[in-house]
Amino acid sequence: MSDTPSRLELLQFTRRVVEQQARASLRQLDRWIADEERREAERRQAEERRPPPPEWLIERGLDRSSLVAVHTGDCWDPGKRQMPATREQARDAIRQQVPACSKCRPDTRLGLLE
Repeated sequence: MSDTPSRLELLQFTRRVVEQQARASLRQLDRWIADEERREAERRQAEERRPPPPEWLIERGLDRSSLVAVHTGDCWDPGKRQMPATREQARDAIRQQVPACSKCRPDTRLGLLE
């Protein structure tokens, strides 16, 4: 008898190796899928827990004491030095001559246009 494996034995060995590698690859892929599902669930939970955006914003100047503009909460250009405000605070600021943003027009939403 020969010590050299037959072609059939080599093919069967190759099949076992490929099957083992496929199982390992599927386990790895399943871990990746589980990790991504966990991340997606965490993202959804974070979105649900996020507080709603403020309805009104007041933009401060560089000195942090002067008020530069009043914005709606959904304004696309509120500046970097902004603070949330109530409807009354936004109204009072506009009445005290703080400019209304020309992009989101909070004065219109507040009904303060002349």
